[in-house]
Amino acid sequence: MKAHDGMYLDGAWRPAEGEDVIEVVNPADEQVVARVPAGNALDVDNAVRAARAALPAWAATAPAERAARLTALRDALAARKDEIAETVTTELGSPLPFSQNVHAAVPIAVAGSYAELAATYPFEEKAGNSTVYHEPIGVVGAITPWNYPLHQIVAKVAPALAAGCTVVLKPAEDTPLTAQLFAEAVHEAGLPAGVFNLVTGLGPVAGQALAEHPGVDMVSFTGSTAVGRHIGAVAGAAIKKVALELGGKSANVILPSADLAKAVNVGVANVMSNSGQTCSAWTRMLVHRDRYDEAVELAAAAAAKYGDRIGPLVNAKQQERVRGYIEKGVAEGARLVAGGPESPRERGYFVSPTVFADVTPEMTIAQEEIFGPVLSILRYDDEDDALRIANGTVYGLAGAVWAGDEAEAVAFARRMDTGQVDINGGRFNPLAPFGGYKQSGVGRELGAHGLAEYLQTKSLQF
Repeated sequence: MKAHDGMYLDGAWRPAEGEDVIEVVNPADEQVVARVPAGNALDVDNAVRAARAALPAWAATAPAERAARLTALRDALAARKDEIAETVTTELGSPLPFSQNVHAAVPIAVAGSYAELAATYPFEEKAGNSTVYHEPIGVVGAITPWNYPLHQIVAKVAPALAAGCTVVLKPAEDTPLTAQLFAEAVHEAGLPAGVFNLVTGLGPVAGQALAEHPGVDMVSFTGSTAVGRHIGAVAGAAIKKVALELGGKSANVILPSADLAKAVNVGVANVMSNSGQTCSAWTRMLVHRDRYDEAVELAAAAAAKYGDRIGPLVNAKQQERVRGYIEKGVAEGARLVAGGPESPRERGYFVSPTVFADVTPEMTIAQEEIFGPVLSILRYDDEDDALRIANGTVYGLAGAVWAGDEAEAVAFARRMDTGQVDINGGRFNPLAPFGGYKQSGVGRELGAHGLAEYLQTKSLQF
């Protein structure tokens, strides 16, 4: 696996301004696998200047040509799908089949969706005696997380490019190698120099410099609500547009008429995939009191089957954080029915698939985002009680509803304060907008709504 020792700026790999490096660690065995530059404010400034210089020509490029470059980018990513999967497995720790089927395949599909949208989006429309133009917002600073390293890059960069914006990307320090592979694909796709730029570095240094840089017109950030609050304040002070996809504490509501076994098994699989490191994971399972004991038994059995099938958490800090939440759940009176805080292996940042029963809504594990393979099962008395529990957190990113009748599930989902709800196990749709209510963020990603985030309007009156 090759790691670049420079930044991708203005169409080429260039030396970093400083000598600091980031060690990339394989979380499965705790071994250092690569080193990349830890960029500073000068690196960010160089990247923003390159993006600013490239903006006028790229913004004026016909949508059909932008679509062609995005198609080439999709093809370049598809040609590297095996290398992408292996790289994600190495630096994130996800099992290789999951890396192949999700971490590599999904962003390739998303890139393709934006290639199509770039060619068909109505960048000009009539409104009475006016013509309304949808124009690129400018230079975008994209700050992405480690949990879905390529998907989150593509979900920001592809729509920004489709809109005619130029981009500076600051990826998570835990997964910079995937970002470097993306930069290689951008280069192969023939995008003009400066349209896309990559600066690897630490959040408080490179991320901060990017968010506050006066040459950046918009900041798109995915990560924790705490950091998002800071990013929003920095961007707001400069009157920059900001898009924030933040934390979640999603509810999986199983109504009495649902197929309980299917709902529980799919729900457990959802929480355990990517080792629970998914902001939209359904970490709270809500079950009617009459079916609660059966659901707990099913969930415990389903979690036990995962065992060694899930990968490690991304780093030692995250492992300790999740184990701390498990210990807090026990201390506050929840009942462990699977897993626990003990590390299942001597090496690697692993946490056992864990299920809690007898969880009450006010408990810490029912309120705060854990970001690990930990499921809490709560009981409810009736639908109004279930809705109160489902909506009873500061988050509102995603959720799920199960019922014997689809209309019944839809009626409940419409009352949930959340941005996306899966009905009876609904499948991922790259064209559907994704984003949160409340402290889960502002703005949307994916599909036409995701493209619109990177546009501003100008109206001409006649």
